[in-house]
Order: sequence, then C-alpha cells, then structure tokens
Amino acid sequence: MALAQDSSAAAPDGIDAGPVANVLGRILVTLGLMMLPPAFVDWSGGSGNAGAFLTSSIITCVVGVLVVLATQGSIRRSMTVRQAYLLTFLIWSVLPFFGALPMMLGEPGLSLADAYFESVSGLSTTGATVIVGLDHLPAGTNLWRGLLNWTGGLGIVFVAMIFLPAMRVGGMQMFRAEAFDTFGKVLPRASDIAKALLQVYLILSVVIVLTYAALGMEPLDAVVNAMGTVSTGGFSSSDLSFSKYPGAAEYLCGIFMCLSALPYVRYIQLLRGQPGPILRDEQVRFFLRALSAGVLIATLWAVLHLDMGVEPALRQSFLNLASIATGTGFFSGSFNFWEGPALVVAFILGFLGGCSGSSTGAMSSFRVLLTLRVLGARIRQIQSPSRVIPIRYDGQPVGPDVVDSLMVFMTAYVFAVGLITVGIALSGTDSMSALIGAWMALGNIGYGFGPLVARTGTFIEYPDAAKWLMSLAMLLGRLGLMSIFVVVLPRFWQR
Repeated sequence: MALAQDSSAAAPDGIDAGPVANVLGRILVTLGLMMLPPAFVDWSGGSGNAGAFLTSSIITCVVGVLVVLATQGSIRRSMTVRQAYLLTFLIWSVLPFFGALPMMLGEPGLSLADAYFESVSGLSTTGATVIVGLDHLPAGTNLWRGLLNWTGGLGIVFVAMIFLPAMRVGGMQMFRAEAFDTFGKVLPRASDIAKALLQVYLILSVVIVLTYAALGMEPLDAVVNAMGTVSTGGFSSSDLSFSKYPGAAEYLCGIFMCLSALPYVRYIQLLRGQPGPILRDEQVRFFLRALSAGVLIATLWAVLHLDMGVEPALRQSFLNLASIATGTGFFSGSFNFWEGPALVVAFILGFLGGCSGSSTGAMSSFRVLLTLRVLGARIRQIQSPSRVIPIRYDGQPVGPDVVDSLMVFMTAYVFAVGLITVGIALSGTDSMSALIGAWMALGNIGYGFGPLVARTGTFIEYPDAAKWLMSLAMLLGRLGLMSIFVVVLPRFWQR
C-alpha cells in the first residue's frame, strides 16, 4: 500500500506521465462504453440521435485504447504522490471534453463552450444547465446527463480504484487527492472502502429510483432525477425540475438530498451494525440544524410577506434550500424569485455546503464548524490571554497544522469567489449575475438567481468567456481548490 518515493519513478526532467496516462486511458474506455446505453435508448425510441452516441463512443474508446497501448509498459512502475494528484486533475479536466461529444454531435447541438460547461456541470455534480427545452430532448440525451451526474458523484473514484491496484498505487492516496475524508480509515484498505462505498451508493440509487417511480414519475424522470439526487448533481429531464411533481415528491426529494449529503463512510459503519457514529457526528448535526433554521426563516418570510399558505411555503423552502445546501440544483415553485431573508439564507447555506466525505461541495459543514470553533477559541483567548484553550472536534484535539490548513482553505475560497466574480463581470455580465455565477460554480451548487438566469431558468445567456470561467470554477470546487493549485505550481513539475 505504500507509495513509491517521488524520485523513484520520476523522469530526469520531471514527472513520468506514463502511469497517469495509462489509467486515464482505461477510464476513457469506460466512459466510452457508458455511452452505449443512451445510444440504445435513442435507437429503440426511433429518435435518430443514436448515431451521435455511437460516434462519440467510438471516438472516446479509440482514444482511450491508443493511450493505453502507448503506455502499456508503465504498468510495471509505481505511481507517486505527485502522479496521483496529476491523475486526479486530468480525470476531472479531460473527461468532460469527451462527455460533451454526444451533446455536440447530436441533440441539442451545443457549441464547445456550452457542451463543456454542461459536461463539467454534470461530472462535478453541480447541476447548472445551459439547455432550454429539456422535455423535448431525446431520451438518450437526458439519460446521458443523468449518467454524468451519477458517475461524477462517486463513480469516477470507483473506476479509478479498479485500475489503481494494477498500477501498484497506494489507493488511499486517490482518496486524499480527491479530498475524500475517510474518517480514520473505517476499513483497512482503500479497495475495501471503494467497494463499501459502491454498495452504499447503489443501495441509495435503487431506493430513490423505486420511490420516485412509486410516486408516479415517468420512468425516465424517475431514473434521471434519482441519479441527480443520490449524486447531489441536480440534472433533471424537465425544465420544470420538481415543479413537475408537486407534493410528496418534493418532500422526499429534500430528504433524499440530505441523506446523500451525509458522510458515506458513516453509512458503511451503519451497514456494519454501528449506528452510533452517524448519530454522534458533529458535522451531521451542525448541517441539519443550519438547514432546519434556514427552512424555518424562509417559511415564515413567505407566509408573512408573500401571503403563501404554511404548507406550500414549507414545502418549497425545504426542497429549494436543501437543494442549495447540498449543492444539488433541483428547484420547485417560485423560490428563485423570493427576496429578503430567504435569499440571504439561501446564499449562506450555499457557502456552507453538505458534509465532508460526501459528493457535495462548497466550504463543507465540517470546515465551517471547525472555523467557528477556532474563532470562538481565539476570542476567548483575547479575553483571557493566559488561558490555553484547546480546539476539539468529536472529542479529539485539533492540531495546529489542521488549523493552519483550514485557515488557508477558507481564505483561498473567499478569495477565489471574489476573483471569479470579477472575471465573470469583466466578460460583460451584471454584478448580481457575476456574483451568483461564482457562488454557484465554485460551490458546485447549480442553483441560479439574477437577471441572466431568470429569463430562461438556465445559464445559457452568460457569455462564452464567463462559461469557460465557471467551468474552471466548478472543477476547482469539485477538487477542493488545493488539488488544482498544487498541479499548476511550477515547483510541482520539478524533480
């Protein structure tokens, strides 16, 4: 399980990219094969769009096979820490180009900027879309969008873990590069963790599909919406999203989104007969309390200022705020036109995010909770300079190295939001739309407010330059900022 030292596999002039390219090629082949089910769905439905998926599948598989063959000798070498980070970066930046092919070659015939944005949004589980008229798309295209969401949730990690043992790679490093919190290695090996996570992911997926179908959803809607729910991805097969199924489906969707935003490792412990950890987890309680408070505030505001009934106000507040807090992207009703405290609550919950160890993005409840404790300790120490105030999480002391890393991340996150907002504004958007675009993309939230989104309910009216910048922000958010920052530093490429 131990990783080789960086110098053992590095070429004289930098990183040996052979092992990285070999794994990436194998994942491309897997992605190409995943295009066959949507092709079959479109072929059986007679939509005429099957050819686009077949062509895209062939292109993706051929490129993947050629890369694998060209780097076949590299499987005898171990992968270093730097190579693991490079692999993670390439998976999330290269795969969306191939994932975009069916939407460029077939329906809806998107441009490169729009198709890449849509593909990145799917694989990063952001859920923002640039497609108007989802109800009229071929079924295969909507299924492909759902598969991008589902794969991006945890699937890419699973696929990588299949190939990493053959490359003699310490699989735990893949989880670290993914910013995936294993909470003290509940299982002894990364492969065991991957198998257990896959089991949890599949169980949740099946349960949600069956529940949605039982509530009367059309088969395609049930499958696509379930994929978007379990991955906290938010792609829907309808422009109306969950407004198409008002009532019980909205409540259950909100519940399922919250369940999907909890640490998956806690579910592994639950399956092993240990319910205590998930019940005692401090970030789980913090996340649920913050969401409950937000729903209460938004509901009261809607009842008092919009003259809505208590039940519809509660239902819309719950689904929409759960969607924002978990970074899913589903919506219902008219919540995106609400103002005042409801909008402020939504904005704050979007920064908060779900729990570490899930497919959600943003700052994460774990980091926010720990930051609040650090600030509280510093304030108390100012009042009593001679006191030593330890910072604890789940009863364990938090070391100064963790606090330093936490402060760096939080500072970098806020700085990145500001920088991306300025960049989007410079592309020609209004300030409100620029801020919402940065907030949405970096937090992998997928939900939109503001003038540009309000016209179509999508991000299609943003300039292409803004879409490319938001695509980069979605990747930054999905990888937790640091993985990309590490790779782009010149020192990373030096021996």
